[in-house]
Amino acid sequence: MNIREIMSVLIMFVLVSISHVSALEACSNCGSIQVPYPLSTNDNCGNPRYRVYCNNGNLEFLSAKNVFYEILSINPSTYKFIVRPPLIQKNTCYSSDLDVGGLSIDEDSPFNISTHNTVFLFNCSETVLLSPLNCSSTSPCRQFEKVEGGSGCRGTLCCSFLKDSAMTSHRIRARIGGCTAYTCVVDFDLNRPVQAWNYGIELQWLPPN
Repeated sequence: MNIREIMSVLIMFVLVSISHVSALEACSNCGSIQVPYPLSTNDNCGNPRYRVYCNNGNLEFLSAKNVFYEILSINPSTYKFIVRPPLIQKNTCYSSDLDVGGLSIDEDSPFNISTHNTVFLFNCSETVLLSPLNCSSTSPCRQFEKVEGGSGCRGTLCCSFLKDSAMTSHRIRARIGGCTAYTCVVDFDLNRPVQAWNYGIELQWLPPN
């Protein structure tokens, strides 16, 4: 084999290797949502540590307690995505994930809860009044009671707080004896009407090394 043939073989090998790496980097869309690297919907694309799930055309995030949360949007430039908050049952003012204690993220995973979330807690026990949460009559959680999703919690003790860096970034807790329901608003702006709030829980991921 002469030099030219050797070079041709090497070039072909490099091209095949590049195409294989590219295939591993990009997952196909899930429904209408693009799945950017490093998020991975299967073993053949993305980074397996950043696993999300495409279930019947819906892209979903799996919590540490094996509860799926639908991903509503992704911003790959900021390494963030927004998931749908749990439904609140109208007849009990319980979040749909109450039985597992709310949203919980594996602390060994690359995902965590961002500091852009304002959390509203509902049906709280009076023990929360000892905390630094805003449980006053003017707390913005009272505004959420006016929309259909929060009407079942009208009149219960509710509190709100900004999920800042001083708090755990891997859990939003719901429990009997504490607060049994919650929702979340991303980049909360009190000047916007309650129907126009950006309802969701913003999660972020650490970029791969």
